Amino acid sequence: MHRRLLVVLVPLAVLLVAALGMPLSVTVAEREMQETYVDRLNDVGRFAPLAETALSTGRTEALDQELVHYQELYGIPVAVIDTSGKVLLGPAGAYQEAARAEPALPRIVTAALAGARSEPSGEWAPWDDSALVVAEPVGRDSEVVGAVVTISDLSKTRHRILVRWAQLAGLGLLPLIALVAVAWPVSAWVLRPVRELDAASSRISQGDLTIRADAEAGPAELRRLAESFNTMMDAVENAVQRQRAFVSDASHQLRNPLTSLRLAVESMEPHLRPTGDARQVYDVAVDELKAMQRMLNSLQASARMESIRTASPVDLDAVLATRVDRWRALTATAGQTLTVDVPPGLRLLEPPGGLGSILDELISNALRLSDARAVEVTAHVVPGRDVVAIAVRDDGQGIDASERAQALQRFWRSPRHQNVPGTGLGLAICADLVGAAGGELRLEDGLPRPDGSGRGFAAVVALPSAPPV
Repeated sequence: MHRRLLVVLVPLAVLLVAALGMPLSVTVAEREMQETYVDRLNDVGRFAPLAETALSTGRTEALDQELVHYQELYGIPVAVIDTSGKVLLGPAGAYQEAARAEPALPRIVTAALAGARSEPSGEWAPWDDSALVVAEPVGRDSEVVGAVVTISDLSKTRHRILVRWAQLAGLGLLPLIALVAVAWPVSAWVLRPVRELDAASSRISQGDLTIRADAEAGPAELRRLAESFNTMMDAVENAVQRQRAFVSDASHQLRNPLTSLRLAVESMEPHLRPTGDARQVYDVAVDELKAMQRMLNSLQASARMESIRTASPVDLDAVLATRVDRWRALTATAGQTLTVDVPPGLRLLEPPGGLGSILDELISNALRLSDARAVEVTAHVVPGRDVVAIAVRDDGQGIDASERAQALQRFWRSPRHQNVPGTGLGLAICADLVGAAGGELRLEDGLPRPDGSGRGFAAVVALPSAPPV
């Protein structure tokens, strides 16, 4: 998470440094160029009065030698030209060669011959290869008889600009490096409670209500958030525990009175006539007592299984190895056939309470409620997802599409199954346990019925796959 924070902070810091550094870099480059221009301007300013004196007196040899020596010493062609542009003094060859590469030269020379001094060049960028042309008029006003012109190669000046820019870039990197060096541990310290809260929330979503966040680390605001989170989880865990304890205690406390009541009712059987209303009332009472005992057993089983909220990896082959033989025996006793088509090597997260118990319940529903002739168990890995889908299908009566959502609710039973033993808790508990493991229990159409009247019932358990050992 702190990496993403740095991804946001560092570009902002780079933009800030660039916003400050770009104008400074331009100023540095312009100052270097200005210094070069002032140097050339001083040179032509010194040569201009000497040229005026030499041309007026005819003594040009000394000035000509000095101009040649200047070019040899600094590598800068300098020449005295007349109003037609002809070179009067200085290294004519070097000057003319440099002049051919400068398209701005005629404009600058024309301005100098008109009595105007050269303006500083605006071409300061290091990637520009133009030279600096400086021209100084020889003479005054209408008495201008020529101009002193220098053509300066700016490669050294531009090299100095690049060096200064590199220095500025190095100085700009220092605060960025310092920012990263400081922001990395600081962001890790600030966001550590957030990461712990995220990890705790993930554990809670898997059913572990005992997890708590560290309320002693990080900034004060996040410590308060962690304390509030822990307080909330304490309240949730206590509420869940009280609910489970109530269900378990109520079921346990009702078991003995209900057993006594059943024994008392059954003890009346020898005193009843074989026929009559009393016998019918007796049979109804016994059936209701048996249904209540099954309900209590289911509630206690639900409370026990829901207290185990941690999913764990399991091999599907190992689960089936302990169940398939019993399923075959049960289906054979009921005159049904069982087909198991599961590829080997599937590994998935087992729901709390065990995957075998969930599959037992689904097989039991197919045997008791569907009036099926064939039951099929299949499994496969869902393409494009890390999910293993286990399906229990039959060719029995099935459940209407409008009833499937209600079938996963506690205590709901189809009107067709009111006279079939059951509590209406089986599918609801299975759905809760599968959801606690991060999976899903779906109800779908099953196998085609033998008479062609439709399809039977199918329960599909989709659970996250686990990496192989």
